[in-house]
Amino acid sequence: MSASGFWGNSEQSTKVVKELKSLKGSIEPWEAACKKYQDLQELTAILGPEENELIADLIRNVDTLTREVEKLEFKSLLGGELDRNNAILSVNAGAGGTESCDWVSMLFRMYNRWAESHGCDVKTIDILPGEEAGIKNATVLIKGEYAYGYLKTERGVHRLVRISPFDANKRRHTSFASVDVIPEITEDTDCKLEEKDLRIDVYRSKGAGGQSVNTTDSAVRITHIPTGIVAQCQNERSQHQNKQTALKILKGRIYELEREKKEQELLRKYGAEKKKIEWGSQIRSYVLQPYTMVKDHRTEIETGDTNKVLDGGIDEFIEAYLRMIAGNRRLKC
Repeated sequence: MSASGFWGNSEQSTKVVKELKSLKGSIEPWEAACKKYQDLQELTAILGPEENELIADLIRNVDTLTREVEKLEFKSLLGGELDRNNAILSVNAGAGGTESCDWVSMLFRMYNRWAESHGCDVKTIDILPGEEAGIKNATVLIKGEYAYGYLKTERGVHRLVRISPFDANKRRHTSFASVDVIPEITEDTDCKLEEKDLRIDVYRSKGAGGQSVNTTDSAVRITHIPTGIVAQCQNERSQHQNKQTALKILKGRIYELEREKKEQELLRKYGAEKKKIEWGSQIRSYVLQPYTMVKDHRTEIETGDTNKVLDGGIDEFIEAYLRMIAGNRRLKC
């Protein structure tokens, strides 16, 4: 940064400053924890058995330091190549008509609340309302440090059990929705797309009617011909903006496809079997009737506070899954 001409290239300097901030965010908390530990050791060496107040203060400081180190340990679980990146999260309705669409809207709200509580910005990329109520599918960009690292744990099928508000006979219904999470791919990531491999279609964005109707073909759908992967965006103001956003989504999905191929190769090597993400193989169940419980079927973590979870309180499940994955990697090594 002190080199001559460094600030002349604004794009490069911004990238380096961002990297420096990220590195300091990892190193400085660890150095501060080490300094606190040394101070507490020195204080322990001079304490006498009669100094009750100082001993009580020492215990409080040790407890605080323990919590800080536990947070640093948890951050070390987010060491993936793109864990620091922003996340592109999609929620899609499964079988069940209006019920599933309403479940998608509940999950959509849950992830928005989680993002807000973690200081992340949320931008809606694409959304398709249900025919009667709720949302058929929605895609959002969640901007924040480690957004992808945290939310990648939410990928899979989510199951809801409740008394349906749309059923006049008040019967219990089961609904499914799938959640997909991919990283936002930056320019310096090794994921290039060839123009000849892309089919780009434009169409008219769906609006709410009246003055909200879009009179131009600004929505963009891009198909990656070799893989058949599709990405689309219709919520930006112009066709160019929609195209750039759709390309980001497409790059993220292709990256995930390559990652999954490598993961499957490793699983074959270790003789393990990966459970497919499909209807009937849910990662988490949310039961609202006849009792209240949210249970993660991968880690067996469960809670009866369903309101807290649906308000975005999913950190307990995220942390447990990341710790489980880290433990499995250590066992393989």
